[in-house]
Amino acid sequence: MFETETEIRRKKLLFRAWHRGTREMDLLLGSFAEAQVKSFDDDQLDQFEKLLENPDPDLYDWKSGRAEPTLDEQGTVMTLFLAHQYRAE
Repeated sequence: MFETETEIRRKKLLFRAWHRGTREMDLLLGSFAEAQVKSFDDDQLDQFEKLLENPDPDLYDWKSGRAEPTLDEQGTVMTLFLAHQYRAE
């Protein structure tokens, strides 16, 4: 069975989320992607891809509440990311 372009895109984004460079962001973004990416539509995948373009310190500050995401970064995916709670399994 062949994978669709969307399925391939989801796998690539999942890989990127788990391989950020800092372990903290790997865990935060990777676990978020595991929980959400499968259900994202194309618009949400675009938003997630854009979120992944941000540097780790900015993402960490937004996630920890030290700073607010810029208006350009706000959207459904950012809202879901900020609400996501990492749980070690």
